[in-house]
Amino acid sequence: MSDMPTPDELFARPFFFCGIGGSGMLPLAQILKGRGCTIEGSDRSRDQGRTPEKFGALERQGFALHPQDGSGMVSKEQILVASAAVEDSVPEVQRAKELGCLRLSRAELNSILFNTSGAGIAVAGTSGKSTVTGMLGWILHACGREPTIMNGAVMKNFVAPERPYASAVVGGQSLYVSEVDESDGSIALYRPAVGVLLNVSLDHKSMEELRQLFGEYLARSRISVINADDAEALALLPHAKETITFGIEREKAQIGIVPGSIAEGPMRQAAMVIDRHDGSEHALMLNLPGRHNLSNALAAITGAAAAGIPVAKAVEALAAFEGLARRFDVVGTSTSAITVIDDFGHNPEKCAATLRTLKAHPGRVLAFFQPHGYGPLVQMGEELAETFAQELDEDDRVILCDPVYFGGTVDRSQGSERIVRLIEDAGGHAEYVPSREEVGERLASIARPGDRIVIMGARDDTLSTFARDLFGRLN
Repeated sequence: MSDMPTPDELFARPFFFCGIGGSGMLPLAQILKGRGCTIEGSDRSRDQGRTPEKFGALERQGFALHPQDGSGMVSKEQILVASAAVEDSVPEVQRAKELGCLRLSRAELNSILFNTSGAGIAVAGTSGKSTVTGMLGWILHACGREPTIMNGAVMKNFVAPERPYASAVVGGQSLYVSEVDESDGSIALYRPAVGVLLNVSLDHKSMEELRQLFGEYLARSRISVINADDAEALALLPHAKETITFGIEREKAQIGIVPGSIAEGPMRQAAMVIDRHDGSEHALMLNLPGRHNLSNALAAITGAAAAGIPVAKAVEALAAFEGLARRFDVVGTSTSAITVIDDFGHNPEKCAATLRTLKAHPGRVLAFFQPHGYGPLVQMGEELAETFAQELDEDDRVILCDPVYFGGTVDRSQGSERIVRLIEDAGGHAEYVPSREEVGERLASIARPGDRIVIMGARDDTLSTFARDLFGRLN
C-alpha cells in the first residue's frame, strides 16, 4: 500500500467489489455509491442463484453486477475491493493483478472512510457490535446529527422499499459510526474519536492476542467507552486516555441501571437509566428482550454521550429502535403457538445470550445451528458444545447440519458430528441431520404448541429464507 493515492484521488476512481453481497462488503458499496463513486461488483452467491432478491434490489439501485469470471475488471484505474480471505485463484483477483489494479481489503477501505471523517465512532468487542452500531447510529440520526453508519447487519429503522438491505446509512462526513473487527486484526487500522469496547472473550483469536488488540485500540481512542460489567474489558481501562464506563451490575459505572428497576418481557423490556455524572434518572423502553440487549443499549447511550448527546435524548430515541435483521428476529408465531426466531448466533457468547433470553421465559427451545465454517468449528467447537449443553434443559433439543461450505481448500475432516458428540457428552440432547431440507422436516415433525424454534448461524443469507419457509410450513 506504499503507492496509496490520497483519499480524494482514491474516491475519484471506479471500484469493483468481489463478493459485493457479503455483509461486510455491501454497506461499503452503498456508502461509496451514496457519495457518488462508480461501483461494480460480482458475487459467487449470485452466480449460484442464491438470494436472487438481494441482487435484484442492488441492480435496481444502480449497481452494475457481473459474473465472477473476471469480465468486470477492465481497467488499471479500477480499485478491487476483496476480503483478505479471498483466494488468489478467484478470477477478479487474477485479472486485477494482470492489469496492475490497486487492491484493498474491506477493512482497509472502511478504515480510510473512518479515519478521514470529521470524527469516527468505533464499536468493538467479541459480541454485540452490530446491535450497538445500529442503536448508536439510530440515536445520532434521531438527534439530527446525520451520521454515516457502516454496519454488518440490516438496520430495520432504515429499511425502505427502495433500500431493503439497509446495512449502511449515507449521512454527512462529520460523523462515521462503524463496527470494527478484531477477528482479522484489522481493528489496528482505526483511529477513533470515540472507541466503544463491549466485551472481550474467545472467538477467532487467543485471549492474549485479544487483550493486546483491544488494549491498543483503547490507547488510540480519544475517548474510550468501556463495559464495567465485563472483567476483561474493565482490566484494559489503564490503556485508555479519557473514559466513560457503563454497566448494569457495577454500581460505580458512570452510566448504569437503577437497581430493581428492570422489567423484562419475552419480546421487550424497560428499566431506569441513571447518569451518575449528575444523578439524573431516565425511563428506557426497549423493543428487544434479553439482559445482553439492555447492556447493548447502555453502550449506545454512553457512546452517544461521548459524542455530545444528552443521556435523556439518547434514552428517548431508543424507544423507537426496531432492531436488526437476524438478531433475535421474530419471524412469527404460528396458529399452533410455535414461534420461529431467526438469529445470528454463531460463537459461544452470542449463542449463550440468545439461549438465555429464550430460557428466561416458559416454553421448550428447539435450536437449529448451522456452523459458519469448518475452521471456526475446530477453533471453538468445544466451547460451543458446552454452551448448548449448559444453557438448555432436559426437554430442549439442538440440531446441527453440515457447516457452510461455498468452495475452497479448507480442511473438512472435522464436522458437525463431533459437536453433537460433545454436546451429548456434556449432558445435552443433540442430533446431526446433514442437510437443511431434512432439518426443516425434522423440526416440523417434532415441534409442538408453545415451542420456540431458533435458527442460528452466520455467513449464509439463505438461513432467513429457511426460517420463513419453516414458519410457513408450521402455519
